[in-house]
Amino acid sequence: MLAMSATPIPRTLHMSLSGLRDITVITTPPRGRHPIKTHVGEFDEELIAAALRREVGREGQSFYLHNRVETIDEAAERVRQWVPELRVGVAHGQMPERRLEDVMMKFLHGDFDVLVSTTIIESGLDIPQANTLVVERADTLGLAQLYQIRGRVGRSDEHAHAYLFYPDRRELSEEARHRLSTLADYTELGSGYRIAMRDLELRGAGNLLGDEQSGHVAAVGFELYCELLAEAVAELQGRPSEAARPVRLDAAVDAYVPADYVPLEAVKIDLHRRIALAAERADLRELDAELTDRFGPVPEPVGNLLVLQEARLAAGELGAATLTMRGGRMTVAPLTLTSAQVAELKRAAPNALYTVARREVMRPVLGASQVLETLDAILEIRRVVAA
Repeated sequence: MLAMSATPIPRTLHMSLSGLRDITVITTPPRGRHPIKTHVGEFDEELIAAALRREVGREGQSFYLHNRVETIDEAAERVRQWVPELRVGVAHGQMPERRLEDVMMKFLHGDFDVLVSTTIIESGLDIPQANTLVVERADTLGLAQLYQIRGRVGRSDEHAHAYLFYPDRRELSEEARHRLSTLADYTELGSGYRIAMRDLELRGAGNLLGDEQSGHVAAVGFELYCELLAEAVAELQGRPSEAARPVRLDAAVDAYVPADYVPLEAVKIDLHRRIALAAERADLRELDAELTDRFGPVPEPVGNLLVLQEARLAAGELGAATLTMRGGRMTVAPLTLTSAQVAELKRAAPNALYTVARREVMRPVLGASQVLETLDAILEIRRVVAA
């Protein structure tokens, strides 16, 4: 199944991030396309009138979005009062089919300068000569919806303008403020993916099989939700997961994929996910080789990320639940050792200090450069316990 979207809804985007779907991001715009200049602010009649006149002055057309059918004729009358010299049409989804078609064809042929409409224009319209958009109550619309509506202008080689208005800054909710600031920040071409990621953060991932697009993943945590989802998918596929819960890791070490190593955000997210879900050390070695082949020598933060995941796997094989590297020491717990096993550890690594107390085994850790030594220490503990 192939799906294409300008801005994936949170549920669909999360399905790709959790491995249920693959995702490819197309960021190359059509030739001659320009970013849409976006203005976000309090409602300003004079600014609206000036914007509509400027568009007509360059022989273009404008959309004026008023998303209330009950009062849309009043809104159109206000526009006529602001710019009496312009021709204003009205379109909304409750109009008779023939009449709506007639209005849209007249607008397409240039018989109207301004089309006052509801969100009926948000998808499917491609009118190159319409390059100014005014949204009256942008604070009441969703982030992906606003992005789709903004995409109705700027569909030619002309510079387009979008004006997103709200009634009063003091009345804005925190979520509405975040939505509008996101659109103001992400105006460059190809920014749909980042806007969709922001929408995922604001609304949640939604129901996997239901029709709700927003949900409450935060109630259980994103990582745990992904674990539960992966287990359910594996069980439905007839391969129940026998792996224990991942070892909880706490380490003051730089471990991430830098932007200057992998510039594409989608690829970075996918790499983090693949490393976190790796179940075998061989998988990590293959991933290390793949990274070197695709992006060049692995930098230290990426190397640390791989090694720490390898340490989690090794600690998990020991039956440990936590692996902590703080205050110059490493703690693997819970873990029970006999006196003979402790003696064997001291003999195998005479320069390391092992402290056995309350079923914990600790080893000094100095910093990122000692991460490999940490892994070696865990593997040595595993070897002794296995023996």
